Amino acid sequence: MTIAASGRQTGLLAGVDAIRAAFPALGRRHGGHPVAYFDGPGGTQVPRAVVDAMSDYLLHHNANTHWAYPTSAETDLVIAEARAAAADLLGAAADEIAFGANMTTLTFHVARALARGWREGDEVVVTELDHHANVAPWQAVAKERGLVLRTVRFDPRTARLDWEDFASAVGPRTRLVAVGGASNALGTITDVARAVGLARQAGALTFVDAVHYVPHAPTDVRAIGCDFLACSAYKFYGPHLGILYGRRDLVASLDVPKLAPAPDTVPDRLETGTGNHEGIAGARAAIDFLAGLATGAAAAGGRRERLVGVLGGLHARGLVLLERLRSGLGALPHVRLYGPEAGTPRTPTVAFSVAQHDPGEVTRRLAEAGVFVTHGNFYASTVLERLGLPAGLVRAGCACYTTEEEVDRLLAGVAALR
Repeated sequence: MTIAASGRQTGLLAGVDAIRAAFPALGRRHGGHPVAYFDGPGGTQVPRAVVDAMSDYLLHHNANTHWAYPTSAETDLVIAEARAAAADLLGAAADEIAFGANMTTLTFHVARALARGWREGDEVVVTELDHHANVAPWQAVAKERGLVLRTVRFDPRTARLDWEDFASAVGPRTRLVAVGGASNALGTITDVARAVGLARQAGALTFVDAVHYVPHAPTDVRAIGCDFLACSAYKFYGPHLGILYGRRDLVASLDVPKLAPAPDTVPDRLETGTGNHEGIAGARAAIDFLAGLATGAAAAGGRRERLVGVLGGLHARGLVLLERLRSGLGALPHVRLYGPEAGTPRTPTVAFSVAQHDPGEVTRRLAEAGVFVTHGNFYASTVLERLGLPAGLVRAGCACYTTEEEVDRLLAGVAALR
């Protein structure tokens, strides 16, 4: 796929104007200004097609599952079709996809199930760079089961993991390595396949938090080689729903906490209670929305092929916006940037601070101009501790609907905070 220097489409990916037309939220005004949403790393806006899919399910197909009447059968089909869509998104098989309340809840569930088979003194490896949703569940089972938790350092200068420390943390008693695909706080993309390789050499399993990665680049669980990978639909234009890939044979043998009468088949055995059926319908619609952004010859491919092309194209477009944003912020003497160097693997997410201004104040002042950014530790509190920033950072992320004009408005707003 070819992306023009301006980040506009060249025939294989829908243009920004066409994409924006799908999002009613972009018509909002605040204080007389059109709203520019840079809060995507915390949750993206939703296209009308996603809301329509959820509404259609609730109004015309709402039922519980596995019963012999039409709306129940239609609900079963909605779930099956959503599994197939999520499988195309992640490069998995449909029966390797489970849904849950969110990535955090799913991770706690898998952690408890896995730990039932571990012994006192066994080890789990986590990293300082991760969102705590991929740390706290492993801390909890380590405390409950007498496991040893090893934490891989990250280098605040490069915003990347210390791979020598990573290699030394993985050993013969390692049972699982938990690693993030991308840092939601700094935008760092981690070489997850390398981490999986270290785990495999030790005979350990791997759990990948891909919440911040999946919206920004094609994902292929087979190429990564991981055993589990979790993401969240609300980070890629869908509803609040967690999605989990689990290797089929592993999920089948997992000692999951479950109700005795509940299905014991894969992947249903990972899903506790009645699911969020309307959210599942919306997640499928969000994936189809992304696949539908392919244009020209690219639109003729299968859904997986279209998703790979679209996400690759959106990532390239986002990096053009990122460079505009980083270079503009970097030119302001009262602004300090954090995160990996330009030109290294990263998402279009920028973290920064403004001299003499609390991060929350920066967010409020920018909001007055219709520019919505986020602030705080973003549940990656260890990252902020290592950076020596207890008050947190300001974060701005580019999404599929972000424009150059919006980036320039953000820069003007920050420039005014001298």
